[in-house]
Amino acid sequence: MGFFCSLAFSIQFLLLFSSSLLLYGSMDPNSTFFSLVHLQSLDLSDNDFNHSQIPARVGHLSQLRHLNLSQFGETTLSGEVPTQISRLSNLLSLDLRSYIKQLDYPLINESTPRSLIQNSTRLEQLRLNFVTISSSLPHTLTNLTSLQILSFGQCELHGEFPIGIFSLANLTSLNFEGNQNLQGTLPASIGNLTNLAHLALEDNSFHGENPRSLFRLKNLELLSLSENLFEGRLALDMFLKLKMLNILDLSFNKLSLFSQNRDVNVTILPPIQWLGLSGCNLNGEIPTWIMNLTTLNCLGLSRNDLQGEIPYFLFKLENLTILDLAGNMFEGQIELDMLSKLQKLTLLGLGGGNKLSFLEGKNTSNVTFPSQIQTLDLSSFNLVRFPNFIQHLQELTDLFLSDNSIKTIPSWLWNKTTLQILDISNNLLMGEISPSICNLQSLVELVLSSNDLVGMIPSCLGSFSQSLQLLDVSGNKLTGNIPQIYEKGNVLQFIDFSSNKLYGQLPRALVNCRMLEFLDVRHNHFNDSFPFWLGSLPKLKVVSLSDNQFHGAIMCPLKYTFPQLRIIDLSQNGFSTKLTSEIIMCFKSMIISNKR
Repeated sequence: MGFFCSLAFSIQFLLLFSSSLLLYGSMDPNSTFFSLVHLQSLDLSDNDFNHSQIPARVGHLSQLRHLNLSQFGETTLSGEVPTQISRLSNLLSLDLRSYIKQLDYPLINESTPRSLIQNSTRLEQLRLNFVTISSSLPHTLTNLTSLQILSFGQCELHGEFPIGIFSLANLTSLNFEGNQNLQGTLPASIGNLTNLAHLALEDNSFHGENPRSLFRLKNLELLSLSENLFEGRLALDMFLKLKMLNILDLSFNKLSLFSQNRDVNVTILPPIQWLGLSGCNLNGEIPTWIMNLTTLNCLGLSRNDLQGEIPYFLFKLENLTILDLAGNMFEGQIELDMLSKLQKLTLLGLGGGNKLSFLEGKNTSNVTFPSQIQTLDLSSFNLVRFPNFIQHLQELTDLFLSDNSIKTIPSWLWNKTTLQILDISNNLLMGEISPSICNLQSLVELVLSSNDLVGMIPSCLGSFSQSLQLLDVSGNKLTGNIPQIYEKGNVLQFIDFSSNKLYGQLPRALVNCRMLEFLDVRHNHFNDSFPFWLGSLPKLKVVSLSDNQFHGAIMCPLKYTFPQLRIIDLSQNGFSTKLTSEIIMCFKSMIISNKR
C-alpha cells in the first residue's frame, strides 16, 4: 500500500495492488476512494473483488491520470463498465484487463470507448483485454497520437481494423489477439513503427500479404500472426533480420514459407525462444540454421510437408519444452536415448502421418526419459503396441495414439491418474473395456472409437470423472446397456455410443448432463419410446437416434422445448407418428431459426 500527499495534504496517489496488500470483497461504490478528487493515480490491480462491478463514481475522479483495475486469475471484475469512466479526460493510462476468460467478465457499452477516446486525447496506454466490447473499433483511435500500448485481446471485436492505427508512430505494443471476426490487412506503413516491440494479431481474420516493410521493425521482439488468412510466398530467412525477435508465430495461415538455407549468418541470429511455423506449407528439410537457436523453447513445425529424417541437431536443443513435428512426411527410426537430452520437454508431437518408428532396444532402464512430458502425440505412428517408455512419464496429461495397430492396453495405463486426454481411436483394440479405466478420474476426453472392443461398457463410465467432457466409444462391438448413472454437476458435452450392439432404454439420468451438446446413439438396438425428456437439456444441439427400435409417438410437451437443438435424426425407427412441422415448431430453437 502506498500513499503520497501533495503540500495541501490531498492524496494524489493510491496504490493498493496485491503485491503489497490483497483486498477481498466487493468494490464498495460508497468507498472514500471516490471522494479523493485530487487523486491522480489509482492502482487496485490483482485484488479479489468477488466479481463486483466497477462503481460509476470512478467518473468523479476527474484528475486521474492512471487507473489500473486489471485482475489476474479468477478474481475478475464483472458487469458493465460504467459510462462515467469516459469522463476521465486527463487519463494517460487505463488498464481494465482480465487475464483469463470468464463467463461473467466485464462488458462495455459501444458508446463508452468512443466517448473515452474523444475525451481522453492524451492516452498513452489503453488495455481492455477480455472486456466484452462486441462492436467494431472506433476509427477515432487513430487520433490518439500519443498511444504507446494498445491492447484489445479477446474483446469480441468485429468489422474492419482501422488501418490508420498502423500510422501511430509512438506505438510499442499492439495486441488484438483472439477477435475472430476482426478483419484487416497489414499496410506498408507498418514499417514506420520503429518503436514497435510487440505485435500480436493471432486468431483473427486478417488477410492479404505481409509487406516487406515488416522486416524494418528492428525493435520487434514478439510477432504473432497465427490463425489468420495471410497469404503469399515468403522467405522464412527474412525474419532473421529482426535481431531482437524472441517470439515468431506464423502458424495456420495460407502462407507458403520457404527457407533458402543460405546467406544466413548464424553468428548474429535473433534470440528466438518460440518458433511457430505449423501449417505454413514448408517443404523439404528442416532449415539447418535452427540448430543455432540455442535459446529455443518451442519449435512447432506440424502439418507441413517436411521430408527426410529428423535431423539429429534437434535433439541437442536442450532448452526445448515443445517439439511438435506431427503431420509431416518424416521417415526413419528414432532412438530413445536421443530424447534423453531434452529433459525440459513437456510436449512431443511425432505422429499424424510421419513414417517414423522408435528403436527401443531390449533395455530401456538406463535411458533417462524427459520425465516432464505432459503431451505425447504418436498418432499414425505405425505402432503395434504401447511403447514401454510411456509408463515412465509421470506427468503425462494428454496421450494421442489414434490410427495405429495397437491390440491391447497395458494394465499400467490405469495408474496414469494424471491423464486428461486419452485417444486410442482407430486401432485394433480387442476384448472388453477394463473397469480399471475408471481410475482415471482426471479425464476430460476419452476416445476409444473405431476398434474391436466387445462386452459391456463399464457401469462407472458415466460417473467416474466430474471433469469428463467427451466420451466416444462409437464403432465397436459393445453390447448391453449404456451406463445408467450420470451424477448431477457433471460436465459432459459430447457422448457418442453409435455403431455398436447396445440395447435397452436411454437412462433418464442423462437429464443430469446439463452441459450436453451432442448425443449420438444411432446404429444400435435401443428399444424405447421417444426421449422427449432430453428437451430439458439447455445446451443440446445434436441428437441422433437413427437405426434403432425407438417406437411410439413423437411428442414435445410444453416444458421440454429443446432450446438449442439444431439437428435431430429419428430415421429408421418404429415411431407411430412422423416428425411433422408442427412438432418441429414446438422446439424453441427451431422457432428462432425460422424467424431469422
